[in-house]
Amino acid sequence: MVEIRLTNTMTRTKEVFVPEDPDRVRMYVCGPTVYDRAHLGNARPVVVFDVLYRLLRHVHGEEAVTYVRNFTDVDDKINATALARKEAGADASLEALIAERTEQTITWYLQDMDALGALRPSRAPRATEYIAQMVDMIAGLIAAGHAYAAEGHVLFAVESYSAYGRLSGRSVEDMIAGARVEVAPFKRNPMDFVLWKPSDDSLPGWESPWGRGRPGWHIECSAMARELLGESFDIHGGGNDLMFPHHENEIAQSMCAHPDGRFAKIWLHNEMLQVEGKKMSKSLGNFFTVRDLLDQGVPGEVIRFVFLGTHYRRPMDWTAKKAEEAESALRRWRGMIAGVEAGPVDAEVLACVADDLNTAGAIAVLHRLASEGEAAGLKGSALFLGLLGDDLGGWDRAGTDGLETLTRTLAEARTEAMATKDFARVDALKAALVAAGVEVRMSREGVELTPGAGFDPAKLPEVG
Repeated sequence: MVEIRLTNTMTRTKEVFVPEDPDRVRMYVCGPTVYDRAHLGNARPVVVFDVLYRLLRHVHGEEAVTYVRNFTDVDDKINATALARKEAGADASLEALIAERTEQTITWYLQDMDALGALRPSRAPRATEYIAQMVDMIAGLIAAGHAYAAEGHVLFAVESYSAYGRLSGRSVEDMIAGARVEVAPFKRNPMDFVLWKPSDDSLPGWESPWGRGRPGWHIECSAMARELLGESFDIHGGGNDLMFPHHENEIAQSMCAHPDGRFAKIWLHNEMLQVEGKKMSKSLGNFFTVRDLLDQGVPGEVIRFVFLGTHYRRPMDWTAKKAEEAESALRRWRGMIAGVEAGPVDAEVLACVADDLNTAGAIAVLHRLASEGEAAGLKGSALFLGLLGDDLGGWDRAGTDGLETLTRTLAEARTEAMATKDFARVDALKAALVAAGVEVRMSREGVELTPGAGFDPAKLPEVG
């Protein structure tokens, strides 16, 4: 069996992955808070953990792997979005507007991630479906002395868990100094975090022993992971922006609620995304969603390819140049594999991905396979990475209907020019094709026209 090695954030070391049960490999990844479109940074962990999901399925079998990625559908940002619509004149109750927004956003999210070639997880629980489990966990924490009720809130007592801070490697004092800590008079310790908070009649709420309210963010993932994967499971993942406080708080409450379990064995965190070398932000004007790119004509497969070109533990820089290079490579590769039956995954590609998800190394091997004309190996290996599949296909041939006629026209013009020594028409046709994003190759064997990066069929020259 292929040996998988993963860098465990908890131990700061690369470890051989040995699941507790090889026939039941379990992974939990924190999903989106569904109040708006997923921006490009939100998509990076989806692609990272999709590659891991594919690897685990390849090694252990599709039926042996359970991948859970949640939807946070109860959150103050969702409430604020719905309230803004209400104040703008939407003719519906706040509760109805919240439900409408979450349904709409979940649909958007799934469509956009599908466009990136991400497999759907085994389970995609919504937080609102597990309120009872959250209430039970909170009650257990209070009974065990790890949480306390105060003014309609329930808070986790950070000082009751001695290992708090181990994941992020910071002491409680450092966290207090460096974090934005919510100041509240009912907190015993500034770092204590909310498990349950009160809701008035204008906000979503559920009955509980502490009054009508709603859960805090952190308890949601702990309760869903416990219900769907058990008190101990193999892998927990997410972006490194979640390491503190979200994952740190998940660990504390889960370990205290279920001291006989160990929660997650391995923690994986991907680095953040930049745009043209700068942090993505609305103030810099470089903030955009996955849908923005798709609507601009950037194929989802191109986005995925660019993501895979950088190791998940390194910051990823999205650039227009990378997108162009990815599109060009994918067009060439799709031309190579047309009508070819996929071969097995190349051993070197598999070894790269099994070595801490080294997708950049795997992409380099794909380039080599392409240069060597290994079409079957290229196709099988690319499919393993979620590339070159029919589900993402078609974009590379869009608008190419006229290229066959143009190929004959250019070939005839070239033949005539060879006889007359007047290459003016050939040069003009070639220049027009290049301007339309077509790669032109002329050799003794003939003329070949291939859509390149930025191919625009509207710019193709007209021929009589």
